[in-house]
Amino acid sequence: MDRALITALPLILIACSADNATGQNSSGVADKPFKTSVIADFDSPWAMTFLPDGRALITEKAGEMILFDPKNGTKIPVAGIPKADSAGQGALMDVVLSPGFARDRKVYFSFSEAGPGGKGVALATGTFNQASDGTTKLDGVKTIFRATPYVDGNGHYSGRIAFSPDGKYLFFTNGERQKFDPAQDPKATLGKVLRLNLDGTPAAGNPLAAKGFHPAVWSYGHRNLLGIAFDKDGRLWEQEMGPKGGDEVNLIKPGLNYGYPKVSNGDHYDGKPIPDHSAGDGFEAPKVWWTPVISPAGLLYYSGDLFPQWKNSLFIGGLSSQSLVRVKLDGENAAKADQWDMGARIREVEQGPDGALWLLEDGGQGSQGRLLKLTPAS
Repeated sequence: MDRALITALPLILIACSADNATGQNSSGVADKPFKTSVIADFDSPWAMTFLPDGRALITEKAGEMILFDPKNGTKIPVAGIPKADSAGQGALMDVVLSPGFARDRKVYFSFSEAGPGGKGVALATGTFNQASDGTTKLDGVKTIFRATPYVDGNGHYSGRIAFSPDGKYLFFTNGERQKFDPAQDPKATLGKVLRLNLDGTPAAGNPLAAKGFHPAVWSYGHRNLLGIAFDKDGRLWEQEMGPKGGDEVNLIKPGLNYGYPKVSNGDHYDGKPIPDHSAGDGFEAPKVWWTPVISPAGLLYYSGDLFPQWKNSLFIGGLSSQSLVRVKLDGENAAKADQWDMGARIREVEQGPDGALWLLEDGGQGSQGRLLKLTPAS
């Protein structure tokens, strides 16, 4: 069982370093330097992205994509979406606009599906089209990449999407599907970060193709990769759930092996130990890790002006920890900064057009699935 499906336990959430710009109250718990506004409620939402006009596309676990207008609360279903297999951790997953959306109106999204030999995560694209009567659909939807192999089970699909800063490449995460060994299997895309062309084909020059790896592989040795984002200098950051302990934030570099399941700062759920990361072990260690865990979901690199003190930070949603987590970046280094109790499982973190932080509650295990907007407290 993955901890994303385990009932959340009470936590005392504390600010994690002297970098906490908000201070602490007398109990040692981090004060919230933001006010939280409830904007809307959804049915187990998974991801969101803003359109240039301020509206947002929001995906839901059961397979719906919704066009949402924060100004008036209007929700319009988006037609043309393939059927998602939503059993277990399956869902209609990430949604991201094409780098050239203003010109091509393309939307990229991921979803879990059943197919020959089992289930897997797929990457698709379609053209956003809204008619004069308001009906909305994605035209010409086409699946452009599928994880390999498809296997049995309903966990660790991952399916996060990020475009390179130059807009030429698409990075896509494939989880190891709770099968452990595929993360180290050169022929599988499972447990990997992939670099693709915008049409879904493996990008030329990927670092491990000449060594017999699947030609799409950029890095390997990952578990359940639920967030990926580029910083202002073009560094690629990724977060993933560890096993029993050892949630990670990694700086992704081409061709490196991040160790799972050979090494981890956590252990197997059945109690079997996994060797910890150690200097000289041949594996790339995480920049930040958590034991006890936060159960990370979503990853945002913050570049807005509304919270200037948080520029050059990563924000992560916490599922079992029911938290919003901030990690401060310093070049290739990272450090824990703040962790705020949100009272619900946080699935997604997004930056709005004005620099506000937008959160989606998970909608499971007591969370309501609300859309929250965070703005400065004063």
